[in-house]
Amino acid sequence: MKKLLLGIIFLALVIAVPIPTMAQVNIGIGISLPPIRFNGPPDVIVLPDTNDVYVVPDMDVDMFFWNGWWWRPWEGRWYRSQYYDRGWVDYNDVPSFYSDVDPGWREYYRNRNWYGHRWDYDRIPYRRFQQNWSSWHNNRYWERQRTWGVQGYQPRPQQQRQQLRHQRQQQYQQQYHQRFEGQRDQQQRPEQQR
Repeated sequence: MKKLLLGIIFLALVIAVPIPTMAQVNIGIGISLPPIRFNGPPDVIVLPDTNDVYVVPDMDVDMFFWNGWWWRPWEGRWYRSQYYDRGWVDYNDVPSFYSDVDPGWREYYRNRNWYGHRWDYDRIPYRRFQQNWSSWHNNRYWERQRTWGVQGYQPRPQQQRQQLRHQRQQQYQQQYHQRFEGQRDQQQRPEQQR
């Protein structure tokens, strides 16, 4: 009896919803961000005073790699992907690693100088990075090295790092929520004008 009932329901669905229509259903999860042109897979560098935060240094837009994900801010929101060039998904907050990223890192990179110390960063080719980032993370490679290629640099004391992190978290959260509130207000205004 159950088989007969299921058969009738299936037959009704086939008749009511033609197969070509069913085949056209396409559910996309990824978000189409403005494409970034790459000549090849990007090289990365690890940022000092962070826990395994990598950045693609030679681009006009920020692109980070942390904890197995590529991260990218765009129009006040954050997106992440497991690929550097596609598959971006909206992330509903400021990622936690970003509080460790010094806002002046680009200038320090260009000048090869991190807070008054020569910075001989290790430019990591994509292939080497993909093969090793996980073991570097698991073995705490950068944490044990603690210089990140900065000559004579002493890492900030843990308390100072936590204070900086807390200040940046508050600043980034405030900026993020102001942008989000502004976008929400803009979406609601047309309804209020009616």
